[in-house]
Amino acid sequence: MQARFDVRGFLDAVVKQDARRLRAFFEPDAVVVWVNTGEQFTVDEYIRANCEYPGSWEGALEGVCALEPGDEKIVFIASVRGSEGLAARAVSFASFGDSQAPLISRLVEYWGDIDEPPQWRKEKNIGMKYVAGETEI
Repeated sequence: MQARFDVRGFLDAVVKQDARRLRAFFEPDAVVVWVNTGEQFTVDEYIRANCEYPGSWEGALEGVCALEPGDEKIVFIASVRGSEGLAARAVSFASFGDSQAPLISRLVEYWGDIDEPPQWRKEKNIGMKYVAGETEI
């Protein structure tokens, strides 16, 4: 892959639920997998699921790194907050096609709610506060 993938632009299109911009980041036959819910989407289905999700969103990129030489695969972590109170963090693994343009051919995402540690761990006084952006991935 010659050009670098615009992770910030991709995240911006996701949180703004901008279907036209979002489509431009994918190969036409790309596959998207949401592991937590056991779903696999075509590009059109992914865009519909993302853009029809209720509420408005904000997002922050927390980290990104290449998994292989030449950036054929990257992993990035993003946090999102919705107007309806939902807060989540996604770890995304993006693979790119063979074209010169950095277009996603496969996107595998793991989503988790952002919440406080459970009371039992607080009572045991184990762990420490993680602050997004302070740790390299």
